[in-house]
Amino acid sequence: MKSNINRNFMSRLVEKLKIEPMEYEQFLEELSKNKNRIFNDLELEFELLISNGFPIDIEDNKIVLKTTRNLISEEIFCIVDIETNGGHVNKGHQIIELGAVKYKNGEIIDKYESLVYAKDIPKYIQEVTNITPSMLENAPVISTVLEEFKLFLEDDVFVAHDIKFDYNFISNSFEKYDLGRLENRKLCTIDLARRTIKAQRYGLSFLKELLNINIDNHHRAYSDALSTSYILEESLKHLSSDVKTTEDLIHFSKHAQPVMPKLDVNSGKKKEEKVPEEK
Repeated sequence: MKSNINRNFMSRLVEKLKIEPMEYEQFLEELSKNKNRIFNDLELEFELLISNGFPIDIEDNKIVLKTTRNLISEEIFCIVDIETNGGHVNKGHQIIELGAVKYKNGEIIDKYESLVYAKDIPKYIQEVTNITPSMLENAPVISTVLEEFKLFLEDDVFVAHDIKFDYNFISNSFEKYDLGRLENRKLCTIDLARRTIKAQRYGLSFLKELLNINIDNHHRAYSDALSTSYILEESLKHLSSDVKTTEDLIHFSKHAQPVMPKLDVNSGKKKEEKVPEEK
């Protein structure tokens, strides 16, 4: 219940910041209304939000939600996929593979991928993912991977295909290992695709075939994250002109009426894996 209460508080806070920036002192006063905050010191609570990926900045002593200012072309989208050995962190299940790519203005600019050590993988998950216990014997432990991924993610927009599972599972895993929780803004490519791409179904496998996304290893985290980046890219081509900022995009993905643009998806070249430039 605590988690739901906090989510409701954060949703209300986001809605206020979407309307206009908030004076710093007023923002701290808002934080004081959160009965489930971690710190009594409101400035520490403010810093915690930033460390957990809430994309805010201070401009002229006002708190700005950066996604209300960032144009879509300026935003960094972190597209994420995970494989797990079960569906519930609170039942002892965990991530066994995590993959992510960072996408900005048509380019993959960075990537993260790692297997994760686990003692057990149910047979049906081995069959779906082709991840076996022997593959995980020398993989880093979950706490290490989560720490690395949190540093990789920063306050970028968290993107996933069917985002509820990936976002919540990672956030719950962060909390389990005392790494805070996810407060990043998020975008679901299933929701977005339904409003931009004409398709009979919107599962990842079907959209890959429809859009000629020639990336193997379906149900492997990095490959599925990369495939999702092409779905995001295709969707962004078919936005209406009034969708300009990142918050416009998030709102559009949730509330716009489904549209069915005519896509000549079979005439294009097959999409191969892009390799990010070295930093």
